[in-house]
Amino acid sequence: MTDTLPSLTQFRIEPQDNGLVHLVFDCPDRSMNVFSNKAIHELGQFADWLRASDVRGVVVRSGKPTGFCAGADLNELGAAYDMIVAAPAYERFDKAFNHFFPLGHAIRRMETSGKPVAAAIAGVALGGGCELAMGCHYRVATSAKHAMLGLPECAVGLLPGAGGTQRITRIVGLELGLDVLLFGRNLQGEDALNAGLVHEIVDEGAEVAAAEAWLLSDAAHGTQPWDQPDHRPAPHSESASLIETTRTRELARMLGHEPAPLAILDCVELGFMQYMDGAIRAEMSVFSRLIQRPEPRNMIRTMFMGKQAYDKAKRAGTIDDATEQAKTDVLQIVERAVESCPDLKRAGFLAQGADLQPVRSNAGNGFWFTSDSALLEAAQAISDQAAPVADTLDDSQKLLLDHMLAAEGIVPGYLGGLFGLKAACAAD
Repeated sequence: MTDTLPSLTQFRIEPQDNGLVHLVFDCPDRSMNVFSNKAIHELGQFADWLRASDVRGVVVRSGKPTGFCAGADLNELGAAYDMIVAAPAYERFDKAFNHFFPLGHAIRRMETSGKPVAAAIAGVALGGGCELAMGCHYRVATSAKHAMLGLPECAVGLLPGAGGTQRITRIVGLELGLDVLLFGRNLQGEDALNAGLVHEIVDEGAEVAAAEAWLLSDAAHGTQPWDQPDHRPAPHSESASLIETTRTRELARMLGHEPAPLAILDCVELGFMQYMDGAIRAEMSVFSRLIQRPEPRNMIRTMFMGKQAYDKAKRAGTIDDATEQAKTDVLQIVERAVESCPDLKRAGFLAQGADLQPVRSNAGNGFWFTSDSALLEAAQAISDQAAPVADTLDDSQKLLLDHMLAAEGIVPGYLGGLFGLKAACAAD
């Protein structure tokens, strides 16, 4: 192997005596691998090197005992959101596309390098980690319960933007793929094997040897099913009925407030009838519109960061009486507001279990209810009356409160609890 190895910090390239290399994902100073901007660009460097190298094949594995990869660096994602929305409106799409497409492009360059690539999955492979694994030609997972693959982005108001909406539906089929995308269903063990998401399940500790065995076998190849010479994209008629039925269901399920489920369906519908190179760009086009909206920012804060903080505090028994009392006080404020203005339920306040007619957002990048003066006035009243309650709490307590309000359907998650409600009312 005469090639000069690229200098990487988030990955290691470890040449083996058998002609293979291991690409080891091992972010320094982190307990779990995540796709930071640096890691994304290093994967692109590796993909370019791989194309020109004389290696026999690649094992992609983790250097962490905790998992394969947990997805995106959400702190950097928040900074990217701020950068995008700070730009003039006419520049935001290009900024979003150019910022976020490099991960999908790197995975695509790796899978079309002409070299067989096998993933050895010994822990969680979620979000971008699952997308990286699906970009490999062969996937080995262990039978351990923590070895799972999934695409949970919808739960935080986003969609998989590195080819996830395109590969999962082609690998496991449209119906199961939509379940993974829309409901955050994780697959592991025999379920992942039977679905075709992984090719082999082995005992913990045997995953690297199994990946190497495939790479060294006559069965090894460096071409995905969708890149075979005789592959043709599916006609729109094969997916249209299921997608439309699912769109109707999703619109009713979240009352039209959350754009991510509909955006995911747009990605699948637009991409399913294209070759992969066009499909991943169609996906990123939809992503680049979605990321400009406030719902992802709100849901990441409340339904991810807030949930993490809440789960940690609950395990430690440190959710204090002041935060619990604040939740009770806000619930009473919202109940009075909904009694006076029942249409607030259509905006998602106390709407769990309600039989309501869904609406579509028609307020640009804002929230639909802010264009209705009565609803906006009622929402503003909730924000104003709840402000003195929230102001008694520190920032960590406010984060817990917003998660609790959203998780219990008191204030809708797409608003990010009181934090996002105040911003939404102030914007209008």
